[in-house]
Amino acid sequence: MPKITFMGAGSTIFARNVLGDAMCTPALAESEIALYDIDGQRLKESRAILEAVNKGKGGKARIQSHLGKERRRDALKDADFVVNAIQVGGYDPCTITDFEIPKKYGLRQTIADTLGIGGVMRALRTIPVMEEFTRDMEEACPDAWFLNYTNPMAMLSGYMLRYTGVKTIGLCHSVQICSEHLLTSLGMEDKLPGRVEKIAGINHMAWLLEIRDAGGKDLYPEIKKRAAEKNHAARSGGEKHGDMTRFDYIEKLGYYCTESSEHNAEYNPFYIKSRYPELIETFNIPLDEYPRRCARQIAGWKEEYEKLAGQSELPHERSHEYASYVMEAIVTGTPYKIGGNTLNSGGLISNLPFDSCVEVPCLVDKNGVTPCYVGALPLQLAAMNMSNINAQLLTIEAARTRKRDHIYHAAMMDPHTAAELSLDDIIRMVDELIEAHGNWLPEYK
Repeated sequence: MPKITFMGAGSTIFARNVLGDAMCTPALAESEIALYDIDGQRLKESRAILEAVNKGKGGKARIQSHLGKERRRDALKDADFVVNAIQVGGYDPCTITDFEIPKKYGLRQTIADTLGIGGVMRALRTIPVMEEFTRDMEEACPDAWFLNYTNPMAMLSGYMLRYTGVKTIGLCHSVQICSEHLLTSLGMEDKLPGRVEKIAGINHMAWLLEIRDAGGKDLYPEIKKRAAEKNHAARSGGEKHGDMTRFDYIEKLGYYCTESSEHNAEYNPFYIKSRYPELIETFNIPLDEYPRRCARQIAGWKEEYEKLAGQSELPHERSHEYASYVMEAIVTGTPYKIGGNTLNSGGLISNLPFDSCVEVPCLVDKNGVTPCYVGALPLQLAAMNMSNINAQLLTIEAARTRKRDHIYHAAMMDPHTAAELSLDDIIRMVDELIEAHGNWLPEYK
C-alpha cells in the first residue's frame, strides 16, 4: 500500500478532507500516513482527528506523526505521494504584515495569497522552505509525486516545475466547482446533469471557455443574459450578491472565471481604486476579507476541536478535493481527468509563455499526470492572464536569484499595485515589507 506524507498537517480541516478522502478509497485505505508539521499542538490535534476518522472507516490506515525539521526526512522516507499544505509565517505575524503595511500606502487587498504584493511576499517566504523539502525528497523519496495545494499556486508550482527535479502537480478546488456554482447561482440547476465544459488559463484565473448541456446546447447565451440581469438588479438598488466581479467579467470579457469574486477583485486594475471608492460598494468587494477569515477560523477552531475530540470515531464522506483521485488513478491505473497546474511546456496554451504555470485539463493514470493541449485562449483572456503571469515570473526570478530588484519589478508589474501606487512608493513599500518580515525571508541583494 502507498505511503502518503502530509506537509503542514497542522492544517487540520484540510488534512482531514484530503486524508479522510484517502481512507474512503479502497486503493488507499490501508496507506501509511505520515503527518509532518513544526507546530506540536496543531500536529497533536490533527492526529487525534485523523485517528478518529480512520477508526470510523475501519482503522485500516497506519498514522505516524513527525514534529520539526529534524524529523522531516523521516516523514518523507519512501513516500509515494507528498501533499503540501504549509503556510510559512502563518496569520500572525506574516499575513497581518502583508495587509497592514500596504494599507499604509493606500493599497487595499481582499485575500492577498495569490497575486498582489501579499501574494509576492507569501511566495518569497515559502519557496525557500519548499527548496528544503525538495532536497530531502531527492534523497528520501525521489520517485514521489508532490501534490501542491499551497498558495500562491502558480508561483510555487511554477518554481518547483522549473527548478527542481521533483514530479509536481498543483491542485486547487476552484476548477471542479466552477460551473456548478455558476449554474446554481443563476437558477439553472437543471442543466447540471451531463453538462460538458472546457476550462483553461492560470490558477484562480482559468476560464470557463465552453459549457454545454447534456444535449450539446451552448449554455453561454442564457448564462450571459441571466448574469447581466442579476448584476444590473444588484447595482440598481437590489440585493447585492457575492459574485458581482465575476459576473462583470462575463459581461465585459465574455467568459466566467474559476476563482471567487473576492479573489478576482484584486487580480486586476479595475475594481479596487482610490479614485473610484464607490466601486467597493457597487461590486460588493470585501476588503480585508482574508484577515477576518483567519481570525474567525482561529477563534472557532478551539471550540470545534473540543467537540470533535470527544468522539472516538468521526464520519467522513469523500470530498471534491482532487488529491485522493489523483493518487487512486496513479495507484490503480484507472484514468481520471483533473484541472491541474503544470508548466506550459510546448505551449499547452499557445498564446501564453512556455515557462509560465498554467491550469489545464490533465489525464491521470499509471503513467502519472499528463497535461492536455488546449490551444490559444481568446486574446482578451490571454491578456488578463499575462497581466498576472508577468508578476508571477518576476517573483520566481527574485526567489531564484535573491535579487531585490526583481521583487520591485514583480510589484511594479502587479496590475492592482501598479494602478494605485507610484514607482517610488512601490519600492518604499517593498523595502518596508522585507524589513518587517525579517527572518521569514532570505537575504536579498
